[in-house]
Amino acid sequence: MVGTRTGFTAEKAPCGKTVAGEHYRDTDDAGLVIIDEYYNCGCRSIRHEYHDGSLHTRVIRHDGKVVSNEDHGS
Repeated sequence: MVGTRTGFTAEKAPCGKTVAGEHYRDTDDAGLVIIDEYYNCGCRSIRHEYHDGSLHTRVIRHDGKVVSNEDHGS
């Protein structure tokens, strides 16, 4: 697995600020997908899609407050 990073200049972060940051995406040949977004303010958004079709998402503001933390089964 080799991930790719792509920068962005202005997207709305979980805290509501519009900031720059990076999208990170990694996959394997069996169906695993990892998508992380890192915002320059310190916020983060995480999405993991697993081989069995289940999904985990987590959104964290720059102050450490978890805005969303969800698991969805297949």
